[in-house]
Amino acid sequence: MTSSSNPIRLRGHHLICLHFFHGEGYSPEFVTNLREIIKRAIAGEEIVIQSGPDDICERCPYLRNSTCSFNKGADDEIKAMDRTALALLQVKTGTRVKWSEMKEKIPGLFSRWSRTYCIMCDWKNACEKDASFRGLSINK
Repeated sequence: MTSSSNPIRLRGHHLICLHFFHGEGYSPEFVTNLREIIKRAIAGEEIVIQSGPDDICERCPYLRNSTCSFNKGADDEIKAMDRTALALLQVKTGTRVKWSEMKEKIPGLFSRWSRTYCIMCDWKNACEKDASFRGLSINK
């Protein structure tokens, strides 16, 4: 787990998708790491926008040699998601941000994000358990 003396490192799509985390993940260790990162972010710790694997990916069982091996083409798809997320959030890799700043931007970009990524996402059912996700989905 990342030391709390270091800033949280998050890649583009995690800056959007983590707002809808509802306690599910690949393994108990993965979920514990997610909860800890979100707790730190909500508490106001600084987030550095990362290119490539971040503090969440670090505990993912599909990360192999800094590449996502979830399925064929997953790594390229994730990199495209990251680029889109950064463009929608209007931030760049290396930028330092706060969780609250990113959260404020979600309602304004959600319809564009969800039309492109949420519809076919493997995590959609998990996100739909989140009240804010459902609310944004209804209002899009």
